Amino acid sequence: MSLKSYISTSGRAIATLGLLILGTGLAGCSMAIPLPAFISQDDVSGSIARFSSPLSDQMALDDWRRALGALAQALDPKGAGETVAWKNPASGLAGTFTPLGEAYLREERLCRAFLSEVGSDEAVRGIGCVDRRGEWAVLDVAPLKRG
Repeated sequence: MSLKSYISTSGRAIATLGLLILGTGLAGCSMAIPLPAFISQDDVSGSIARFSSPLSDQMALDDWRRALGALAQALDPKGAGETVAWKNPASGLAGTFTPLGEAYLREERLCRAFLSEVGSDEAVRGIGCVDRRGEWAVLDVAPLKRG
């Protein structure tokens, strides 16, 4: 094999190797095109659960956040023990919390029974409990029988 032939063959091999490396690198580049018509808005991944309010199926997460502030104010044992209203201007949903009875200890949490009305057609009884970190939990919720 002559030197000229060897250089020519080596050059082709290096060029081929360079193209192979370049092609492999570019193969990772792509563009995602979302197809919203094929994506259901009801799809929920296995790792993120859809929000569910303990008080009403009507309530979205933003409604619940607003209601939670009213719950804390209404059930505060140092408070006046009066009904506290909440409203979410974005959704138009509103409701109230009315404390029932005095606060008591339950499993190292301060708890108080309450009556909650959501919208114009739902009322429930429940127990709101706050832990030492100030986080509220709603327990033992049951529909209120009217009439």
